[in-house]
Amino acid sequence: MSKIQIIADKNKKSLTIKKLLSKKINLFHYKKGDLVIVIGGDGFMLQTLKKSNFKNKKYYGINSGNYGFLMNKFSIKNIITDLSKAKMISISPLEMTVKNKRNQTRKSLAINEVSILRQSRQAASISIRNGSRKLIKKLVADGVLVSTPAGSTAYNLSVHGPILSLNSNKLSISPISPFRPRRWKGKIVSDKSKITITNLNPYKRPISAVADNQEVRNAKSIIIKTNKKIKFNLLYDKNRSLQKKIKIEQLRREVK
Repeated sequence: MSKIQIIADKNKKSLTIKKLLSKKINLFHYKKGDLVIVIGGDGFMLQTLKKSNFKNKKYYGINSGNYGFLMNKFSIKNIITDLSKAKMISISPLEMTVKNKRNQTRKSLAINEVSILRQSRQAASISIRNGSRKLIKKLVADGVLVSTPAGSTAYNLSVHGPILSLNSNKLSISPISPFRPRRWKGKIVSDKSKITITNLNPYKRPISAVADNQEVRNAKSIIIKTNKKIKFNLLYDKNRSLQKKIKIEQLRREVK
């Protein structure tokens, strides 16, 4: 019999859903490999995925947070049907390798985006390369985002970055409040890209690098690329798939 694991955030709503679900799930036999039910918000889902060993597990999120873009709505009445008919989407995360001003190196994974942010009152001064090609020689801004398709409707959308479809095989590079050059709108690149961001003035203008919610401060250089060896298998209700959620956000933007 396949394993079913239920993981819940520590807030009251999540624990209540877990209690209701635990009673009902005992009668359900999942036939499609190991299943992990994650109860919480998007942040808790991202945290749970990064703690996993990535192998042969499927993750079904139940929203107990605010927006819950990566999650499903909870219905105790329909939960067994929803689990049985859920559709799987596999996504690969970004791998961020940061070298700080002490030349220490740290790696982190990002499912949504890598955020490069100014760390002081002064704007960041950075250069961005795609492989050996310079995308921008010098960007003075509050920062820059490198976003996956799954994360393109999150922070990336808030800074007016493009929404990417899940099957686009693209990444979005979006500036945050660019000061020079003001008109630089960013770039869409292949998900096979190796993006290198260099702090041009690490002592006077320190920056931090954040992979979803994991921060490395005083970054000197950051390398970002998609790790195709890792696949996160996310399950979505038939009529509430991640593709449909992204399309809805695209339509909302077009209407505005």
